[in-house]
Amino acid sequence: MRPAFSEIAAAEAMIKLSSPSDFKASDIPTEPGVYLYRDEAEEILYVGKAKNLRSRVKSYFSSIDQPAKTRQLLLHIRTIDWIVVNNEVEALLLENKLIKQHSPKYNIDLKDAKSYAYISLTREPFPRVLTSRKVSRKLESFGPYTEGFTRQDLQRAVVRVFKLRTCKNMHKRACLNHHIHMCTAPCVGNVSAEQYEQQVKQARSFLNGNYEQTIEQLTQQMQQASESQRFEEALELRKQIASIRLLTERQIVDNERRFDQDVMAFKRVGEKLHVVQMGVRKGVLLGKKEFTVDLQPQIEQEFLKAYYTSNQIPREILLNQPVWQEPQEKHVLEEFLAAKRLAPVSLTIPRKADKLALLKLAEKNLESTLEVDSAIVDLQNNLNLPTLPRVIECFDISNLGTEHVVSGMVTFKDAKPDKKNYRKFKIKTFAGQDDFAAVNEVVTRRYTRQLEEKNPLPDIVVIDGGPGQVSAAQAALQKLGLQVPLIGLAKEREEIYFPDDPEPHVFAKNSRMMLLLRKIRDATHEFSLGYNRKRRQMQVREEFKPKKCSKRTGAPAESAAQ
Repeated sequence: MRPAFSEIAAAEAMIKLSSPSDFKASDIPTEPGVYLYRDEAEEILYVGKAKNLRSRVKSYFSSIDQPAKTRQLLLHIRTIDWIVVNNEVEALLLENKLIKQHSPKYNIDLKDAKSYAYISLTREPFPRVLTSRKVSRKLESFGPYTEGFTRQDLQRAVVRVFKLRTCKNMHKRACLNHHIHMCTAPCVGNVSAEQYEQQVKQARSFLNGNYEQTIEQLTQQMQQASESQRFEEALELRKQIASIRLLTERQIVDNERRFDQDVMAFKRVGEKLHVVQMGVRKGVLLGKKEFTVDLQPQIEQEFLKAYYTSNQIPREILLNQPVWQEPQEKHVLEEFLAAKRLAPVSLTIPRKADKLALLKLAEKNLESTLEVDSAIVDLQNNLNLPTLPRVIECFDISNLGTEHVVSGMVTFKDAKPDKKNYRKFKIKTFAGQDDFAAVNEVVTRRYTRQLEEKNPLPDIVVIDGGPGQVSAAQAALQKLGLQVPLIGLAKEREEIYFPDDPEPHVFAKNSRMMLLLRKIRDATHEFSLGYNRKRRQMQVREEFKPKKCSKRTGAPAESAAQ
């Protein structure tokens, strides 16, 4: 039975610090409970739980080798509050409530998890099917689905197979969906409330992952229709069965699995924890989510608690490593998750067979994510960059003869395209073809504006070109007083040029670093070429646009003026 939070807090107290060095462990009790760190303004910075409050809080102040985020937290702590409870499960439940209530700055905040969509049925006399981004009492929701294509396929299948309505209002005339046999048209009384409820019941079972059960029911109905010589109805049911089989065969992972699972793969790299989560519902793989969070004490356990605060909790969670330090702590975590799910939950580290195969799949996805991060690290090491190049901006000049000289700039953030920060430039300061002058102009314009708007600068600037283009870009940056790392990437031999160094530097073409740089350079080239093509098309349309005639003479306006 989940305890009421008013009954949990058995005792509470606090100590004040003028600096972290004032901390005395003897002031804190050894019972289980929740601790809260506050700053000078009494704002809550962090909420944590502990089996032994004194031991847990002491570990923050006594350990020398702490992650950067924890060291930053310690500098701001001025008050330590604690609430003593009866046991560790109560501490977990109270911690979870306080984190949701106060959203502390240094606790994990996985906003990403709230953006995924659900398939929902409305709670109306004749429910309709729709996509929703939030769980609401007005809707019966299924999901969330991390993969948009999976959700769309399932939603289309529900409409096509079970013929549920999708229109917002009950119209007086049947809509197109009815005429193409995708809705039974309850709006015009084509089916009774009981018949429609049967359709909804089957759709609900299907969305809950009971694919085989749905197929069995439809097969029975098909046989009954056939025996009664209702052959058109039997044919329609056979089409529905075929549609479901086609859909599930594309997605099925394990036909024998009859319950929901999540797979979590963790890996620490430097000051970050990388996580891949994969959801499996009744044997169907829904997709994956990727997270990167700052290291802090017990980060894997903290991540699990934060993730399942805003996501559906399955019956079984497969892990690639323990997130507990002792067996009793595992039991506490399972009880905490079970209290939130209102049903049993098990944390498992698989060792063989199908569960291990799922875990290997998650780890394979995790490694592919780390490959990207490794490319950024290689870039920093090989080019001797002062910081990790998480933000890379690349420029390319595109022209056709002396006309339509334009430039495109793309931004990559954490080795992925950041398309909202792509920019286009039409050359304004000169006419004709001069790549060096064009590079100087666009780099000047880009970073003049960034300085005026006080926007952050990139970690490195890449120019599509050789030493001439790099020198032009360097002159622009120096004029603005900027010392942003700069390189050029020449197409012919994939050589890298540095400012003030006419000799090229050659790296292995298929290294992770070079593959990333070429990907960025090619994306920039395509972007600027597309802009060039668009401007040429606009000019052609303008030239062939019919000219207006003079109302007085009927001749083209220009001729009339002459």
